[in-house]
Amino acid sequence: MTRRLSIPSPHRRGFLAGVAGLFGTASLGGCDKIADSAWGTRTLKAGEDANLYVQRLLLKPTSLAREFSEADISKWFKPNGTIDPEDTPYKALAAKNFSAYTLRVDGLVETPLDLSLEELRKMAARTQITRHDCVEGWSAIGKWSGVPLAEVLNKAKLKPQARYIVFHCADTMEYAPADEAAADGDANASDGAAPAGKPIRYYESIDLTDAFHPQTILAYDMNGKPLPVSNGAPLRLRVERQLGYKQAKYIMRIEVADTLAHVGQGNGGYWEDNGYEWYAGI
Repeated sequence: MTRRLSIPSPHRRGFLAGVAGLFGTASLGGCDKIADSAWGTRTLKAGEDANLYVQRLLLKPTSLAREFSEADISKWFKPNGTIDPEDTPYKALAAKNFSAYTLRVDGLVETPLDLSLEELRKMAARTQITRHDCVEGWSAIGKWSGVPLAEVLNKAKLKPQARYIVFHCADTMEYAPADEAAADGDANASDGAAPAGKPIRYYESIDLTDAFHPQTILAYDMNGKPLPVSNGAPLRLRVERQLGYKQAKYIMRIEVADTLAHVGQGNGGYWEDNGYEWYAGI
């Protein structure tokens, strides 16, 4: 089955600046009110959709993010976000060097998979030296090795209605209020943790366009060594033409879906539910 590959643009910031300029001066001093209004939300969403369309229109499907040389690798690759998950199941896996780890692949697939780290390492691999750009403004260059996501998805055999790839991770970001957890039939504190309520673990998603891009990999090595816990061990996403918050760490499950309505609050990712853009192309 032929998959159309992504065509993101390297000029995202310039495009966003242009969009902002269209209404920035007119709304100076009233940005928060506009953003919080129904009209403002629709306008910002339209801008994001236009950004996605323009970026994929401008470049060829096989366009790659810039790759660097060994000499360019950063001496220190800053860990960000969660750097040591407190979740008891994750800690148990880490204590045994992830020998019992399995990646679950399910949802809209013909062949659900449970792949050990050893099995993932035996699959076709790709190594790339790329720059990680964080929304906070810093960058670092690292060498990543892993299995192309396309290899895993092809092995699982996507169903025709598949549209999105959702990543479910091991690290708890926060806890749902106890009343919400009780409504879900889960009023436990999560793995023995003190806070009451259901754990909300990191989640993220991409579409098939980015999922089948050759530089989109499930990385298990960083700079020639097994991925450190602080950088997402045992498995993290590298989708090289998007910002850092899209690079999900501590991946436990990959779900193939036809909609993002059931993912968190319906925006496709943890940070997206907190106001970030779903498409974070650079």
